[in-house]
Amino acid sequence: QGLLVESGGDLVQPGGSLRLACVVSRSIFGAYVMSWYRQAPGKERELVASMVGSGEEFYRDFAEGRFTISQDNAKNTVYLQMNALKPEDTAVYYCSAGYGSYWGQGTQVTVSS
Repeated sequence: QGLLVESGGDLVQPGGSLRLACVVSRSIFGAYVMSWYRQAPGKERELVASMVGSGEEFYRDFAEGRFTISQDNAKNTVYLQMNALKPEDTAVYYCSAGYGSYWGQGTQVTVSS
């Protein structure tokens, strides 16, 4: 079992929603800024959203208004709620601690009709 374990990826139709979850090892939970990244085929991995501390959230432009990052401290889990999904959101989504210090294995999100 890795330090970060993602789940929740799936095939969804355009306009649909998904919630990704990342269970974080208690050995690192709370010690690092938690983020979600994604990597589409043939493209570089890119930041999607981060919990930047004190409950403050950061979103890339393409995620603003559609995606929500949150965390449940009791469950040491970070979530990414994704709404109004578009085909261009298709990618492997990765959870990360410390802006790339630690990575999960990724979970596939496919948006297609």
